[in-house]
Amino acid sequence: MLGLFFVVLFTFLINLPFGWLREGVRKFSLLWFFYVHFPIPFIVALRLMLGISWKFAPLLIAVAVLGQYVGARLRRRQFSSLNLEE
Repeated sequence: MLGLFFVVLFTFLINLPFGWLREGVRKFSLLWFFYVHFPIPFIVALRLMLGISWKFAPLLIAVAVLGQYVGARLRRRQFSSLNLEE
């Protein structure tokens, strides 16, 4: 159970900066796809190393989406508080 908690935490934290970066590029551009998909192999590798079952994949996907969302919100909030145009 501790392994699952670690993978969930890692999934959220690795997606935060990529969500932040993704928010600054055109939707569905090459960089946008890169920022969305780059963390996936690291999450899968960690899950396999810790022996976490595939049945937790929906949870990890939801946590990854949440990390991307929170990272994007942080960027929007940062830029709106600075009154900067990107």
